[in-house]
Amino acid sequence: MAQNIPYLGPINGGLREGTSIYIQGTIPKHITRFFINLICGESESSDIALHFNPRFDGWDKVVFNTCQNGSWGSEDKIHKMPFRKGEHFEMVIIVTLQGYEIKVNGIDFHTFQHRIPMEQVRGLQIAGDVSIQTINFIGPGGYPGGDMGISQFVFKPVPYSNNIPGGMFPKRTIVIRGMVPYGADRLSINFLVSRSRDIAFHMNPRLREGIVVRNSMIGGNWGQEEREMSMNPFMEGQQLCVSAFKSFLSVPQMSIRCGNQRFKVFVNGQHLFDFFHRWQSFNEIDMLEIEGDVQISYIHF
Repeated sequence: MAQNIPYLGPINGGLREGTSIYIQGTIPKHITRFFINLICGESESSDIALHFNPRFDGWDKVVFNTCQNGSWGSEDKIHKMPFRKGEHFEMVIIVTLQGYEIKVNGIDFHTFQHRIPMEQVRGLQIAGDVSIQTINFIGPGGYPGGDMGISQFVFKPVPYSNNIPGGMFPKRTIVIRGMVPYGADRLSINFLVSRSRDIAFHMNPRLREGIVVRNSMIGGNWGQEEREMSMNPFMEGQQLCVSAFKSFLSVPQMSIRCGNQRFKVFVNGQHLFDFFHRWQSFNEIDMLEIEGDVQISYIHF
């Protein structure tokens, strides 16, 4: 859903190390400047812990700063522009102990060192020449109470294949978000044992059929399918993403959590289904593959 600009909203629970803020939007063709502020309150007069201010003024640059008690600090000026006029963008702000790591379209841009403690941040403010479609806050590990995770910002079409750093272990959560085109048929998310290519957990949303099939393939043989589920968040046409990708649908944020007996799958925080381990040494599961009709925005380990 598109956000009205100017935008001013709370960050429930505040910030801590490992929190990520995912922002998806579009830069208009006739842009002058816009800004994104992390503020120490919920009003426009609050102190600003992070001021992120792209300026298209003939000497394109991005200005970083803070503001305390109405007084601006010294500017950090980055004389390069990660945004393009008239184009869609995806941006992530990652909170670390040192500062705010900024990624734009999957590329590291700049780290702004903390001048105000992250614990004081309570809100997000966006204003200026920009259109915002998505604002999403991801806690450490992508799951309430989870450990700090690792994010891979992919921004490329599948097939996607990569190692899972450290493999799977109890309470580990992987968060996946992406885009599904209209007319999509199916996609698959596989958790594999790389040494044998066995698929310990195969999840296969079949969009036109309105089902999500779960299975495993061990020793070259598929096991028994599981299909029962009370809801299907992947059904075609569920939510229109009003952006430069107008022909795409938004995939709900999916969290896949490993337990001692099963995988637990959540969509937008709601429990979807469990899949009991068929590969008993689940710590050997060390690869994630995604195929089919989907484009991945980010993967958070």
